Amino acid sequence: MADEIQTEDAQSAPAPDMSADAGTGVVAGNERILNQEEIDSLLGFDVNDDQLQDKSGVRAIINSALVSYERLPMLEIVFDRLVRLMTTSLRNFTSDNVEVSLDNITSIRFGDYLNSIPLPAILAVFRAEELDNYGLFTVDSNLIYSIVDVLLGGRRGTSAMRIEGRPYTTIERTLVQRMTEVILQDMCQAFEPLAPVSFSLDRLETNPRFAAIARPANAAILVKLRIDMEDRGGRTELLLPYATLEPIRKLLLQQFMGEKFGRDSIWEGHLATELWSTRVEIDAILDEQIMSLNRIMNLEVGQTIMLNASPESKIELRCGGVPLLTGRMGRMGSSVAVRVDEAIQRTDASRAL
Repeated sequence: MADEIQTEDAQSAPAPDMSADAGTGVVAGNERILNQEEIDSLLGFDVNDDQLQDKSGVRAIINSALVSYERLPMLEIVFDRLVRLMTTSLRNFTSDNVEVSLDNITSIRFGDYLNSIPLPAILAVFRAEELDNYGLFTVDSNLIYSIVDVLLGGRRGTSAMRIEGRPYTTIERTLVQRMTEVILQDMCQAFEPLAPVSFSLDRLETNPRFAAIARPANAAILVKLRIDMEDRGGRTELLLPYATLEPIRKLLLQQFMGEKFGRDSIWEGHLATELWSTRVEIDAILDEQIMSLNRIMNLEVGQTIMLNASPESKIELRCGGVPLLTGRMGRMGSSVAVRVDEAIQRTDASRAL
């Protein structure tokens, strides 16, 4: 009897709720519902991370069209050289103890970078003369006020007073322009071992919309630098579109700096020696005629073909069917000889043979 009552109570009891929230998701019956953290991780969104950092999930697939700067290994060498040059030149410029450090090198779309620039800031647009394109140099407000304090004798240990909404004065813009010109000279020296490039300042802008040097979807290389002057300093960023670096892309693909990459002088000398001693066959063409196939098939022994050439006509010398030289036929001793007069200028069609 007790067993029967216990069975009836078990059957009349409500079914347990299968929905449970364990922090990782909600289970409803046989279906599992993702929570907000899992959705953000799947899509690659994280409000706590920097927007310029590498993403995962769907956002990583969307941004996979960007070309990674790691495919241009020479850039790290060039920018490392730039950091060392900037440390010396800015010390001479400010007469202070300056330390320049390279934070990171990333690839970013140009439009995303313009939207991420913290304002107020000064944007210097510079031109690469030999590359026939432009680049962007951004100086944040902390570095601007620090340069003004250092060059005009500000007190140490005091934070810069920033007035919101105030435009930069002529003195501040002039001092930043002088610092930018010093850095651009260092960039010329940094690229000199790789390729001679002249960087010149084009203009200064405070509105990112007026500093557009490429389309928003174009890929660019972003270099973040940190400049510290004891208790003062700030950040500066260098942006180079991939279109600017395209003329020297082959040089940037090298693993080591120098024009002798991958060369073997011993093998080159051996190859040159063998080439000079190689025997080649040269054909001397007296004349050429166009004849029908029927006439050629009916030629018999003893027939004569008249050539449209005289003893003064020029002879064309060919090697492998490629015309190289012209000369005149003569005799030297008991041998028939050809005296070379001039070389034939080869066209693009003949070079393709």
